[in-house]
Amino acid sequence: MKAAVITFPGSNCDRDLAVALTQAGADVARVWHKDTALPQGVDLVAVPGGFSFGDYLRCGAIAAHSPIAPAIRDHAARGGFVLGICNGFQVLTELGLLPGALMRNSELKFICREVGLTVTSASSPYTRGYAPGEHIRLPVAHHDGNYQIDPEGLAALKDQDRIAFAYAPAINGSVLDIAGVLSENRRVLGMMPHPERAAEPAHGGTDGARLFASVVQELATA
Repeated sequence: MKAAVITFPGSNCDRDLAVALTQAGADVARVWHKDTALPQGVDLVAVPGGFSFGDYLRCGAIAAHSPIAPAIRDHAARGGFVLGICNGFQVLTELGLLPGALMRNSELKFICREVGLTVTSASSPYTRGYAPGEHIRLPVAHHDGNYQIDPEGLAALKDQDRIAFAYAPAINGSVLDIAGVLSENRRVLGMMPHPERAAEPAHGGTDGARLFASVVQELATA
């Protein structure tokens, strides 16, 4: 199973994400934002956290117009897997690969701490390693993690079991406390919490490791 981790100017979790995927058994390639193609044979594209292009305009907006962006869209359109974490989630909404938008946190403060999450859907390649309704803990580090979506879009997410994670308790004003959502084909996941920062005992917790193990195993046996 081969993964590509994208790096933009301002990315600061790309190495951590590459390590977490490698430890889960993936063959990881690093891709610079000015590249125009993904490495041959890539199964999963991973877009890391950070502050791509300084979060100017809107978080993720400039990254969504970078030279590598069309290749990411094409990969998703072919049914490829895409994972976006924190700023990566923001990039995926700007690319149009996931619905909704990430707004400024409700109390207008940067939140950087470990939080509780409920696994809302365990029916995806990313979340099958968890039990439905399981309570886990992952770190967050964001100023614009307040997930918002129109009523029709929210109804679709609920009806199609596409809410992957929810904050428990609420932290930033997200509608229904949403912390992560899936695409219609369940192959694209965007989430604000950082599983790569809770992937080995030295991090103080390993709840994030199961996400990487789950998707790598899914693709390795596909």
